[in-house]
Amino acid sequence: MSGILDGKRILITGVLMESSIAFHAAKVAQEQGAEVILTAFPRPTLTERIAKKLPKPAKVIELDVTNQEHLDRLEGLVREELGSLDGVVHSIGFAPQDALGGNFLNTPFESVATAMHVSAFSLKSLAMACKPLMSEGGSIVGLTFDAQYAWPQYDWMGPAKAALEATSRYLARDLGKDGLRCNLISAGPLRSMAAKSIPGFEELADVWNTRAPLAWDMNDPEPAGRSIVALLSDFFPRTTGEIIHVDSGVHMMGA
Repeated sequence: MSGILDGKRILITGVLMESSIAFHAAKVAQEQGAEVILTAFPRPTLTERIAKKLPKPAKVIELDVTNQEHLDRLEGLVREELGSLDGVVHSIGFAPQDALGGNFLNTPFESVATAMHVSAFSLKSLAMACKPLMSEGGSIVGLTFDAQYAWPQYDWMGPAKAALEATSRYLARDLGKDGLRCNLISAGPLRSMAAKSIPGFEELADVWNTRAPLAWDMNDPEPAGRSIVALLSDFFPRTTGEIIHVDSGVHMMGA
């Protein structure tokens, strides 16, 4: 049987561990017929080791999304490897420790600026760096954590994710004429590298133990990975600027 990504070429950022949503997106994408290329920063060798656990080999390119030189060279490196792209996955987020863990009122602007640059503005940067490779159109998919709410311990990553969500909508508006869709997956909490950087993560995640209509497994990133692959496919040809929740229904629960 053919896969839903047969013949597609996909660039995926953020594969840091086997527990990363991005790893499972890459795994499912390959299983569904895609050629995949990965980017990594600051330790490409770590991603190269993790990539060996994928069904097929995948080249790893070093990419710091805050470094314009890295962004400028990306097109040439990807074109040399794949020729062009049909999809891009943005799985990048970072905030300094003093921007997390209950320090919201005392976080200096320099730390806020870093969180915004890496976690939100980078979606625009990555999209524009890859745009020349997607002359036939394609799909850009990012990852958010529902920014409608003020979550315990999440602090400045909350406004950064809100900025990411707004950025996705504006990209959807401005890139639609080029046949490019831009959507986000809002996943529930997972025990990933990102989670380990959030002090008090278990307090945040405990919400899912009491409010999720469907059982939520914090150790299973595959549902989010599969949803990314669905948005990369041609099965959502007229969906853009959307946020798809993969959170077992917590987002729609009232008191």
